[in-house]
Amino acid sequence: MRAPGTPWARFSAWLECVCVVTFDLELGQALELVYPSDFQLTDKEKSSICYLSFPDSHSGCLGDTQFSFRIRQCGGQRRPGHAGEKRGDSGAPASLQREPAHYFGYVYFRQVKDSSVKRGYFQKSLVLLSRLPFVRLFQALLGLVAPEFFDKLAPCLEAVCNEIDQWPAPAPGRTLSLPVMGVVLQVHIPSRADTPEPGPPEPSGHETLLPAPVVLPSVHELDLFRCFRPVLAHVQLLWELMLLGEPLLVLAPSPAVSSEMVLALTSCLQPLKFCCDYRPYFTIHDSEFKEFTTRTQAPPNVVLGVTNPFFIKTLQHWPHILRVGEPKTSGDLPKQVKLKKPSRLKTLDTKPGLYTAYTAHLHRDKALFRRLLKGLQKKRPSDVQTAVLRRHLLELTQSFIIPLEHYMASLMPLQKGIVPWKTPPQIRPFRQDDFLHSLERSGPQLTCVLKGDWLGLYRRFFKSPHFDGWYRQRRREMAQKLEALHLEAICEANIELWMKDKSEVEVVDLILKLRERLVRAQGHQLPVKEATLKRARLYIDTAIGSLPKDLQAVLCPP
Repeated sequence: MRAPGTPWARFSAWLECVCVVTFDLELGQALELVYPSDFQLTDKEKSSICYLSFPDSHSGCLGDTQFSFRIRQCGGQRRPGHAGEKRGDSGAPASLQREPAHYFGYVYFRQVKDSSVKRGYFQKSLVLLSRLPFVRLFQALLGLVAPEFFDKLAPCLEAVCNEIDQWPAPAPGRTLSLPVMGVVLQVHIPSRADTPEPGPPEPSGHETLLPAPVVLPSVHELDLFRCFRPVLAHVQLLWELMLLGEPLLVLAPSPAVSSEMVLALTSCLQPLKFCCDYRPYFTIHDSEFKEFTTRTQAPPNVVLGVTNPFFIKTLQHWPHILRVGEPKTSGDLPKQVKLKKPSRLKTLDTKPGLYTAYTAHLHRDKALFRRLLKGLQKKRPSDVQTAVLRRHLLELTQSFIIPLEHYMASLMPLQKGIVPWKTPPQIRPFRQDDFLHSLERSGPQLTCVLKGDWLGLYRRFFKSPHFDGWYRQRRREMAQKLEALHLEAICEANIELWMKDKSEVEVVDLILKLRERLVRAQGHQLPVKEATLKRARLYIDTAIGSLPKDLQAVLCPP
């Protein structure tokens, strides 16, 4: 993200760049255009973008198709995040924060017969590269821009990029109107303060002169019911695999199905941040291919979406493989994939199925499956079915996390122990056995009807990257809260009384500590009220005023 006031600063709040990938008879996939032209990509990144922007030969995608990928950044143009970017991220839900080390690629690929081309086909992809996981918004944007671009090419793209460079920043909690190509997209940028299921964005009155906006119900949520149709019978088991950060290979008939299934799976832990690696679409040409397919160590914690059956042979040692077939568009429930033992995996002709030896810890909620089935029979709209499914997964995740939150809160020192002139007490350590004992009186059974081996699930969760990610985030927030409470305690005390019997060294030490906390609080790293900040500034001035003139000159140079 570029610093405010620099060229393309507003554009870079949404996108890193726009790429055009074409098929060259001599070179294969080639990067035809990067816009803005000064955006630097490494050779490795360019190669990954080229290969991931085209469906591989197993997909046979004719016409227009949309999908997405995610790649690791390989150095190159790493801009340090400025205060505005950090402030925006601190207000966003953990699962929707800007990716610091990965790019998302949102692809619109067209393959149509064209007798004027040597191979007889026009093949081109328009790719939006971003750090934001706003798949729904960027797919809608591509749906407007790509068909026009394929007709008019580069001038159209430049005009669109200039329009995006006028958009307001994606500040959490705001409803924005985003004009592009004569259409206004109206979106709500989620914030931590939102209720779990916000309604459609409210239209703002001062924009009534614009054309009637296209209201997007979400910037990031996919049609979960449509994505999960072939695996509805196993949603809960898949939720457990995601929660535990288990390696999972998804083999699908096309990049569109593969990327949607992977994104649906990684979103089913919300509001918990998905802390493992995931690749919505991955090919044998990817720079991490060797790393992910090695047999010299345990499979990595990654969800991998692929379309090439070669991966079944290469990754047959992985513990969980999900093979899905062509999506059915009819109203009936498609044939559900069956649970199969990994030994049933055939490397040549793999039938749809979830190949795993994993046994779910929790009993399946049959009522949910019946409710979704009834919705299909009554021809209930897909968005209503998605809401039912999303609510179920949200309640499941919350029932699992709330006991952890309660126990974590109990490790915070009491407020009466936080006194102004002493180092604040430490946050107590997380003891897994103490937490497991606490489940008898405050476990998930209080909020969830599902029976099963909750203790076993927690024990496995403690070994997963998601526990580590959740614990680090919570501990960081608690440490910041403790620091903020200590600052408030200092600002409510009588500083002049304290300074009476203190040496110059002690007074200078206090000034430096207060200044450091003031900087952190102004950078939104400490949750402190504005009144406390004013008081802290006043205290610093009072303390400096009590020192000899030569020391004042050192602390406040002209």
